[in-house]
Amino acid sequence: MRAMILAAGLGTRLMPLTADKPKALVEIGGKTLLEICISNLINYGFKDIVVNVHHFADQIIKFIEKLDVKAKIDISDETNRLLDTGGALVHARKFLDFGEPFLVHNVDILSNIDLYTLYHTHLNSSALATLAVSKRESSRVFLFDNQMSLCGWRNMVTGKAIITKPSQTLTAYAFSGIHVISPEIFNLLPNQGEFPIVDAYLKLGKEFFIQGVDLSNYDVIDVGKPDNLELASNFILHRQV
Repeated sequence: MRAMILAAGLGTRLMPLTADKPKALVEIGGKTLLEICISNLINYGFKDIVVNVHHFADQIIKFIEKLDVKAKIDISDETNRLLDTGGALVHARKFLDFGEPFLVHNVDILSNIDLYTLYHTHLNSSALATLAVSKRESSRVFLFDNQMSLCGWRNMVTGKAIITKPSQTLTAYAFSGIHVISPEIFNLLPNQGEFPIVDAYLKLGKEFFIQGVDLSNYDVIDVGKPDNLELASNFILHRQV
């Protein structure tokens, strides 16, 4: 199984920790976020992994070169231009497009989600993409109908909403930053350039089945938020991720 770790972000929310290192190399409980994410993916059977890099790219590359893990790890180099989450997938297509779905995981997300089960949930569906979501506090949420089909998005702070498929009942779920995608999506995305995958999902959701899987019974911690660093440390200590 293949996976991509999105690790190219600037990590501005974690300043000053990211003043001299990328977010991916910030340590939680004595391990870097990148190492935690790689180990978690391997434990769930993902042995072909690609990591995108931009901010302090050389540090991440050197770190990966020294890792002793039972997986093939490739680098998708965005040194010249940060491509956002959607553009990053397109740029890494040569590492991902092998006729089978692949999992995408934000490097700053810690969770105990069963990634193997999530992957096979996607395999057993007709979805173009399967998003791990939960009912938790978030400033931005996806909106799903009763069949867990993506119908829109809402900013919970400003109230701005984008409804792509009207439905009598819409339920808000926070996105975990973990999703499984069928390779057919590459034929539906822009061929190059910078764009967020959220925008692409909202556009594609009008015609294709983008499904959400409610994983509210699992823990999800966004380590990109400084307030969550202590929570993340306790999570690693007790869960031994």
